[in-house]
Amino acid sequence: VEQFSVSRRTSNRALREVTQLGFLAGVPGVGTFVNEPPQRASLLEIRNIADEIAARGHVHSSEIEFRGTVSASPAIAEEFETKTSASLFHITMVHCENGVPVQLEDRYVNPLSAPQFMAQVFAGITPTAFLVANVPVDELEHTVEAILPSPDEQILLDVPAGEPCLTLHRRSWSEDRVVTVVRFTYPASRHALYSRYRPNAGNQNLE
Repeated sequence: VEQFSVSRRTSNRALREVTQLGFLAGVPGVGTFVNEPPQRASLLEIRNIADEIAARGHVHSSEIEFRGTVSASPAIAEEFETKTSASLFHITMVHCENGVPVQLEDRYVNPLSAPQFMAQVFAGITPTAFLVANVPVDELEHTVEAILPSPDEQILLDVPAGEPCLTLHRRSWSEDRVVTVVRFTYPASRHALYSRYRPNAGNQNLE
């Protein structure tokens, strides 16, 4: 109020809006604090979120919300380039950093490519780490979208209604077969997606 010569009402509104954007965090009875910058994940490579969190000196934890064998819906069957009702492994889990949800993983896996996938307990290893270690990847497809989370996603990610999220949709192939289709959802205030690469010689003349 003193620094910018504005009313207390305007100041409170500004703080509230910046808090909703995720830059500030209010602790009742204590004060308002600046949040850490959103963490970043690469778009050009398969990264294990547990390794990313450990590299920051933080603690990774996860909780499985669903796991089982399901019949592919028409939409999922199309992504796997297979027939409707084909059997697929399905797992949904929440990944946390220092106890705060940062990623919702909703993954389908082709049993022909990773028959031992569903036998894993995923206590000391993530689905990403298991697949990278056991199935060679020949091709990747990434799509990023900004979304508003569903009511169920709001609960799992502990975000208020109306807070935007980023989703990274990934398909991977091995030996011309789709291995996995996964949708990672991140609260936008807690995570960022980035890419950095060096163009090859054939791509130097860009306009």
